[in-house]
Amino acid sequence: MTAEVPGAGNNGERVFIRLGPPPEEPGQFVTDGAPQEYPADVQARLEVDAKEIIGKYPSPRSALLPLLHLVQSEDGYITPAGVEFCSAQLGLTGAEVAAVASFYTMYRRGPTGDYLVGVCTNTLCAVMGGDAIFDSLKEHLGVGNGETTGDGSVTLEHIECNAACDFAPVVMVNWEFYDNQTVESAKTLVDGLRSGNPPAPTRGNLCKFKETERILAGFPDQRPDEGQGGAGAPTLAGLEVAKEHNMRAGDNAERSDAEERHKTSTPPAGEAK
Repeated sequence: MTAEVPGAGNNGERVFIRLGPPPEEPGQFVTDGAPQEYPADVQARLEVDAKEIIGKYPSPRSALLPLLHLVQSEDGYITPAGVEFCSAQLGLTGAEVAAVASFYTMYRRGPTGDYLVGVCTNTLCAVMGGDAIFDSLKEHLGVGNGETTGDGSVTLEHIECNAACDFAPVVMVNWEFYDNQTVESAKTLVDGLRSGNPPAPTRGNLCKFKETERILAGFPDQRPDEGQGGAGAPTLAGLEVAKEHNMRAGDNAERSDAEERHKTSTPPAGEAK
Protein backbone atom coordinates (compact mmCIF):
# COMPACT_ATOMS: atom_id res chain seq x y z
CA MET A 1 0.00 0.00 0.00
CA THR A 2 1.43 3.38 -0.99
CA ALA A 3 0.66 7.02 -0.30
CA GLU A 4 1.40 10.15 -2.31
CA VAL A 5 3.40 12.97 -0.70
CA PRO A 6 2.84 16.05 -2.89
CA GLY A 7 5.81 18.34 -3.39
CA ALA A 8 8.18 16.15 -1.43
CA GLY A 9 10.75 15.69 -4.21
CA ASN A 10 13.82 17.87 -4.68
CA ASN A 11 12.05 19.79 -7.42
CA GLY A 12 8.55 19.62 -6.01
CA GLU A 13 7.62 16.46 -7.91
CA ARG A 14 5.24 13.88 -6.46
CA VAL A 15 6.78 11.15 -4.31
CA PHE A 16 5.16 7.85 -3.36
CA ILE A 17 6.12 6.05 -0.17
CA ARG A 18 5.23 2.58 1.07
CA LEU A 19 3.04 2.52 4.16
CA GLY A 20 3.48 0.00 6.94
CA PRO A 21 6.28 -2.40 7.87
CA PRO A 22 8.83 -3.50 5.26
CA PRO A 23 7.56 -6.36 3.07
CA GLU A 24 10.38 -8.66 4.16
CA GLU A 25 9.29 -8.50 7.81
CA PRO A 26 7.55 -11.78 8.79
CA GLY A 27 3.82 -11.87 9.37
CA GLN A 28 2.87 -8.68 7.54
CA PHE A 29 -0.01 -8.20 5.10
CA VAL A 30 2.50 -7.70 2.30
CA THR A 31 2.99 -10.75 0.09
CA ASP A 32 4.51 -10.89 -3.37
CA GLY A 33 1.73 -11.15 -5.91
CA ALA A 34 -1.03 -10.24 -3.46
CA PRO A 35 -3.84 -8.31 -5.15
CA GLN A 36 -3.84 -4.61 -4.41
CA GLU A 37 -7.37 -4.17 -5.73
CA TYR A 38 -10.14 -6.38 -7.07
CA PRO A 39 -11.23 -6.56 -10.71
CA ALA A 40 -14.57 -4.86 -11.35
CA ASP A 41 -16.53 -8.12 -11.56
CA VAL A 42 -15.07 -9.46 -8.31
CA GLN A 43 -15.64 -6.11 -6.60
CA ALA A 44 -19.28 -6.09 -7.67
CA ARG A 45 -19.86 -9.66 -6.50
CA LEU A 46 -18.25 -9.02 -3.12
CA GLU A 47 -20.26 -5.83 -2.67
CA VAL A 48 -23.49 -7.80 -3.04
CA ASP A 49 -22.32 -10.27 -0.40
CA ALA A 50 -21.07 -7.49 1.87
CA LYS A 51 -24.42 -5.70 1.72
CA GLU A 52 -26.16 -8.87 2.90
CA ILE A 53 -23.69 -9.33 5.75
CA ILE A 54 -23.75 -5.70 6.90
CA GLY A 55 -27.54 -5.72 6.91
CA LYS A 56 -27.49 -8.21 9.79
CA TYR A 57 -25.85 -5.73 12.18
CA PRO A 58 -27.14 -2.54 13.83
CA SER A 59 -23.84 -0.78 13.12
CA PRO A 60 -21.90 -1.43 9.90
CA ARG A 61 -18.52 -1.63 11.63
CA SER A 62 -19.84 -4.57 13.68
CA ALA A 63 -19.67 -6.62 10.48
CA LEU A 64 -15.88 -6.44 10.24
CA LEU A 65 -15.16 -10.00 11.39
CA PRO A 66 -17.49 -11.70 8.88
CA LEU A 67 -16.32 -9.33 6.14
CA LEU A 68 -12.74 -10.42 6.79
CA HIS A 69 -13.87 -14.02 6.36
CA LEU A 70 -15.58 -12.97 3.12
CA VAL A 71 -12.44 -11.50 1.56
CA GLN A 72 -10.45 -14.46 2.86
CA SER A 73 -12.87 -16.75 1.02
CA GLU A 74 -11.90 -14.87 -2.14
CA ASP A 75 -8.13 -14.75 -1.74
CA GLY A 76 -7.34 -17.50 0.77
CA TYR A 77 -5.74 -14.93 3.08
CA ILE A 78 -5.99 -11.26 4.01
CA THR A 79 -4.59 -9.18 1.16
CA PRO A 80 -4.21 -5.42 0.64
CA ALA A 81 -7.22 -5.64 -1.67
CA GLY A 82 -9.22 -7.33 1.08
CA VAL A 83 -8.21 -4.75 3.67
CA GLU A 84 -9.13 -1.92 1.32
CA PHE A 85 -12.48 -3.55 0.49
CA CYS A 86 -13.42 -3.94 4.17
CA SER A 87 -12.40 -0.40 5.03
CA ALA A 88 -14.41 1.06 2.14
CA GLN A 89 -17.53 -0.97 2.96
CA LEU A 90 -17.48 -0.13 6.66
CA GLY A 91 -16.08 3.39 6.72
CA LEU A 92 -12.97 2.29 8.61
CA THR A 93 -9.32 3.07 8.00
CA GLY A 94 -7.00 0.44 6.62
CA ALA A 95 -5.12 0.55 9.93
CA GLU A 96 -8.29 -0.26 11.87
CA VAL A 97 -9.05 -3.22 9.62
CA ALA A 98 -5.48 -4.53 9.72
CA ALA A 99 -5.36 -4.17 13.52
CA VAL A 100 -8.35 -6.49 13.90
CA ALA A 101 -7.19 -8.92 11.21
CA SER A 102 -3.74 -9.20 12.79
CA PHE A 103 -5.20 -9.87 16.26
CA TYR A 104 -7.10 -13.05 15.37
CA THR A 105 -5.13 -16.05 14.18
CA MET A 106 -7.97 -17.32 11.98
CA TYR A 107 -7.15 -14.53 9.54
CA ARG A 108 -4.21 -15.66 7.45
CA ARG A 109 -1.19 -13.51 6.58
CA GLY A 110 -0.16 -15.46 3.48
CA PRO A 111 -1.52 -17.86 0.84
CA THR A 112 -3.21 -20.87 2.41
CA GLY A 113 -3.64 -24.33 0.95
CA ASP A 114 -6.91 -26.08 0.24
CA TYR A 115 -6.62 -27.66 3.67
CA LEU A 116 -5.32 -25.88 6.76
CA VAL A 117 -4.01 -28.62 9.05
CA GLY A 118 -3.67 -27.54 12.68
CA VAL A 119 -1.95 -29.82 15.17
CA CYS A 120 -2.63 -29.06 18.82
CA THR A 121 0.64 -28.80 20.75
CA ASN A 122 -0.79 -27.45 23.99
CA THR A 123 0.03 -29.28 27.21
CA LEU A 124 -2.34 -32.24 27.14
CA CYS A 125 -2.20 -32.92 23.41
CA ALA A 126 1.58 -32.46 23.48
CA VAL A 127 2.17 -35.11 26.14
CA MET A 128 -0.36 -37.41 24.46
CA GLY A 129 1.60 -37.26 21.21
CA GLY A 130 0.82 -33.89 19.62
CA ASP A 131 4.45 -32.79 19.49
CA ALA A 132 5.47 -36.05 17.83
CA ILE A 133 2.62 -35.73 15.31
CA PHE A 134 3.59 -32.16 14.42
CA ASP A 135 7.27 -33.04 14.00
CA SER A 136 6.46 -36.07 11.86
CA LEU A 137 4.12 -34.06 9.61
CA LYS A 138 6.73 -31.36 9.07
CA GLU A 139 9.16 -34.02 7.88
CA HIS A 140 6.53 -35.97 5.93
CA LEU A 141 5.26 -32.88 4.07
CA GLY A 142 8.61 -31.13 3.80
CA VAL A 143 7.28 -27.88 5.28
CA GLY A 144 7.72 -25.84 8.42
CA ASN A 145 5.16 -24.22 10.68
CA GLY A 146 2.82 -22.01 8.67
CA GLU A 147 4.15 -23.24 5.34
CA THR A 148 2.29 -24.78 2.41
CA THR A 149 3.17 -27.81 0.32
CA GLY A 150 4.38 -27.17 -3.21
CA ASP A 151 1.14 -28.43 -4.73
CA GLY A 152 -0.85 -25.90 -2.70
CA SER A 153 -2.97 -28.54 -1.04
CA VAL A 154 -1.90 -28.45 2.63
CA THR A 155 -0.81 -25.68 4.97
CA LEU A 156 0.57 -26.97 8.28
CA GLU A 157 0.59 -25.12 11.59
CA HIS A 158 0.65 -25.85 15.29
CA ILE A 159 -2.13 -24.41 17.40
CA GLU A 160 -2.45 -23.92 21.13
CA CYS A 161 -5.76 -25.63 21.85
CA ASN A 162 -8.54 -27.22 19.84
CA ALA A 163 -10.94 -27.21 22.83
CA ALA A 164 -11.27 -30.98 22.59
CA CYS A 165 -8.93 -32.16 25.33
CA ASP A 166 -10.96 -35.31 25.98
CA PHE A 167 -10.04 -36.49 22.47
CA ALA A 168 -6.31 -35.71 22.65
CA PRO A 169 -4.24 -35.63 20.59
CA VAL A 170 -6.41 -33.72 18.13
CA VAL A 171 -5.72 -32.51 14.61
CA MET A 172 -8.05 -30.06 12.88
CA VAL A 173 -8.48 -29.60 9.15
CA ASN A 174 -10.23 -26.36 8.22
CA TRP A 175 -11.50 -26.41 11.83
CA GLU A 176 -13.09 -29.84 11.58
CA PHE A 177 -12.01 -32.37 14.23
CA TYR A 178 -9.91 -35.50 13.78
CA ASP A 179 -9.72 -37.04 17.23
CA ASN A 180 -7.31 -39.42 18.96
CA GLN A 181 -4.65 -39.10 16.29
CA THR A 182 -1.32 -40.93 16.08
CA VAL A 183 1.76 -40.24 14.02
CA GLU A 184 0.68 -42.80 11.43
CA SER A 185 -2.99 -41.79 11.28
CA ALA A 186 -2.00 -38.14 10.85
CA LYS A 187 0.26 -39.06 7.93
CA THR A 188 -2.59 -41.05 6.37
CA LEU A 189 -4.84 -38.03 6.88
CA VAL A 190 -2.61 -35.55 5.04
CA ASP A 191 -1.89 -38.09 2.29
CA GLY A 192 -5.63 -38.38 1.75
CA LEU A 193 -5.98 -34.60 1.62
CA ARG A 194 -3.27 -34.34 -1.01
CA SER A 195 -4.63 -37.18 -3.13
CA GLY A 196 -8.15 -35.77 -3.21
CA ASN A 197 -9.58 -38.48 -0.96
CA PRO A 198 -9.78 -36.85 2.47
CA PRO A 199 -10.88 -39.09 5.35
CA ALA A 200 -14.13 -38.05 7.01
CA PRO A 201 -13.72 -35.98 10.19
CA THR A 202 -14.63 -37.53 13.51
CA ARG A 203 -17.60 -35.16 13.54
CA GLY A 204 -18.76 -32.54 11.11
CA ASN A 205 -18.13 -32.39 7.36
CA LEU A 206 -15.00 -31.28 5.57
CA CYS A 207 -14.79 -28.73 2.77
CA LYS A 208 -11.93 -26.72 1.30
CA PHE A 209 -10.53 -23.65 3.01
CA LYS A 210 -12.20 -21.00 0.87
CA GLU A 211 -15.56 -22.74 1.16
CA THR A 212 -15.13 -22.87 4.93
CA GLU A 213 -14.38 -19.15 4.98
CA ARG A 214 -17.58 -18.33 3.13
CA ILE A 215 -19.55 -20.30 5.71
CA LEU A 216 -17.77 -18.43 8.50
CA ALA A 217 -18.73 -15.17 6.78
CA GLY A 218 -22.32 -16.10 7.58
CA PHE A 219 -23.60 -17.70 4.41
CA PRO A 220 -25.60 -20.95 4.64
CA ASP A 221 -23.73 -24.22 5.00
CA GLN A 222 -25.18 -26.35 2.21
CA ARG A 223 -23.61 -29.56 3.48
CA PRO A 224 -25.77 -32.21 5.17
CA ASP A 225 -25.94 -31.70 8.93
CA GLU A 226 -24.69 -34.82 10.64
CA GLY A 227 -24.29 -33.18 14.03
CA GLN A 228 -21.16 -32.15 15.85
CA GLY A 229 -20.97 -34.95 18.39
CA GLY A 230 -20.77 -34.29 22.11
CA ALA A 231 -18.57 -34.55 25.15
CA GLY A 232 -16.18 -37.49 25.22
CA ALA A 233 -15.96 -40.20 27.88
CA PRO A 234 -13.14 -38.51 29.88
CA THR A 235 -15.23 -35.34 30.16
CA LEU A 236 -18.22 -37.29 31.45
CA ALA A 237 -16.26 -39.54 33.85
CA GLY A 238 -16.93 -37.34 36.89
CA LEU A 239 -20.64 -37.18 36.10
CA GLU A 240 -20.82 -40.97 35.86
CA VAL A 241 -19.15 -41.34 39.28
CA ALA A 242 -21.62 -38.84 40.75
CA LYS A 243 -24.56 -40.77 39.32
CA GLU A 244 -23.20 -44.09 40.57
CA HIS A 245 -22.95 -42.77 44.13
CA ASN A 246 -26.16 -40.72 43.99
CA MET A 247 -24.16 -37.54 44.50
CA ARG A 248 -25.78 -34.17 43.91
CA ALA A 249 -25.06 -30.52 44.59
CA GLY A 250 -28.11 -30.07 46.84
CA ASP A 251 -30.93 -27.59 46.63
CA ASN A 252 -30.73 -23.92 47.59
CA ALA A 253 -31.93 -24.49 51.16
CA GLU A 254 -29.24 -27.12 51.81
CA ARG A 255 -26.55 -24.86 50.42
CA SER A 256 -27.74 -21.93 52.54
CA ASP A 257 -27.65 -24.08 55.71
CA ALA A 258 -24.14 -25.26 54.88
CA GLU A 259 -22.94 -21.72 54.26
CA GLU A 260 -24.44 -20.54 57.58
CA ARG A 261 -22.76 -23.37 59.49
CA HIS A 262 -19.46 -22.46 57.86
CA LYS A 263 -19.84 -18.81 58.89
CA THR A 264 -20.62 -19.62 62.55
CA SER A 265 -17.75 -22.10 62.80
CA THR A 266 -15.17 -19.75 61.31
CA PRO A 267 -13.52 -17.38 63.87
CA PRO A 268 -12.99 -13.71 63.02
CA ALA A 269 -9.74 -12.82 61.31
CA GLY A 270 -6.82 -12.79 63.72
CA GLU A 271 -8.47 -15.05 66.33
CA ALA A 272 -7.49 -18.63 66.98
CA LYS A 273 -10.07 -21.38 66.68
